[in-house]
Amino acid sequence: MNPAVRALARAAMAARPVPLTDVRARAGLLAPSDRGYLVPVEVFTAVAAELTDRRRPGGAFVALCHNGRRWFSCRSVHYDTPDLRSFHDHRLGRGVRYSIREALCEDTGERQFEIELTGGRGAPVTHRRPLLPGDAALGPAPREFLASVLERSYGIPVPEGLGRVLETDCTRATLVADGQRLTCDAALRCRDVATGRTVRAEGGLVLVRTRTAGRPGETDRPGETDQPGETDRLLGDHGVRAAEFTPYCGGLSALRPELAAHPSRQAVRAVFPTAG
Repeated sequence: MNPAVRALARAAMAARPVPLTDVRARAGLLAPSDRGYLVPVEVFTAVAAELTDRRRPGGAFVALCHNGRRWFSCRSVHYDTPDLRSFHDHRLGRGVRYSIREALCEDTGERQFEIELTGGRGAPVTHRRPLLPGDAALGPAPREFLASVLERSYGIPVPEGLGRVLETDCTRATLVADGQRLTCDAALRCRDVATGRTVRAEGGLVLVRTRTAGRPGETDRPGETDQPGETDRLLGDHGVRAAEFTPYCGGLSALRPELAAHPSRQAVRAVFPTAG
């Protein structure tokens, strides 16, 4: 088994299982901070052991569980324009930027149409719409939903020529405590729809995304930055710093080296060391 998948599975099995409704109640986020990390397996194992320890003050982190499973096979299809507007908007750090994807949990059959926007202080805000069996991700109803979100949030229309650009899949587990949520991905694989080329993530890394609630209005005060959560501090104690990496931008950068240099190219090389 991939070392990162093994570490992720052990962490999920160490935590008490809870259903999705409990996960949402525990991790309801107000003014969240959001950070991503590329975590070596040994560090992930140590940090997860602390978070899931039943003696943890305030209670141990719990794991999302569905039909007895605590880790899941997740697949996404990322959409962009022919000139890769979404990719370049993220590459250049533009204030108005968004990602469009179809997300599928293969173990539950749940499909979602998702639009991720950049919210206050750069924290992402995700709008979701369920997709029923047979629904096209960019069919009339999802496209109407997309138009509504972009108009309401940014006052812009749906871009022309949206199409499938990148497919990604990974093994995922979710750990939560009150006001804290960890999305842990292992064995990330990215496939370029245009060329069919694929890249696979380094087997010794777990991709961790932390979301931590702040007090209402906390991150809106001038000159004040969002506060790190417990997981962020533990990772920092192990020398792991936040990294600018997303599966879409990182995967596409690895698959298409002719694209303009991405600010997170060092992270891209760490995740995909064998990519050209």
